[in-house]
Amino acid sequence: QVQLVESGGGLVQPGGSLRLSCAASGIIFSLYTMRWYRQAPGKQRELVAVISTGRITNYADSVKGRFAISRDNAKSTLYLQMNSLKPEDTAVYYCKAEQLSTTYWGQGTQVTVSS
Repeated sequence: QVQLVESGGGLVQPGGSLRLSCAASGIIFSLYTMRWYRQAPGKQRELVAVISTGRITNYADSVKGRFAISRDNAKSTLYLQMNSLKPEDTAVYYCKAEQLSTTYWGQGTQVTVSS
């Protein structure tokens, strides 16, 4: 059974930092491209960052220079380091695993940026 379990969300003040984790099981993690998405209330889900099997990364313009995606294949875990957080970063953050036409999603973790 495939599971992706996000953790690390919470309430943080503007300018603060959080690190999200996505622990995978039931897949050969190193063979999957991994993505972080987010969905704010009333908005469509949007891509935040992606890391390929070869560790090539790409980011949405809105988070470039503030967020960093990484992966630890030995631990089957994906990370998202989020710095200089803004209120507009408030959303539910989801991880996604992709291999060709096969995709798996996590259940999401809430990030709230507010003073």
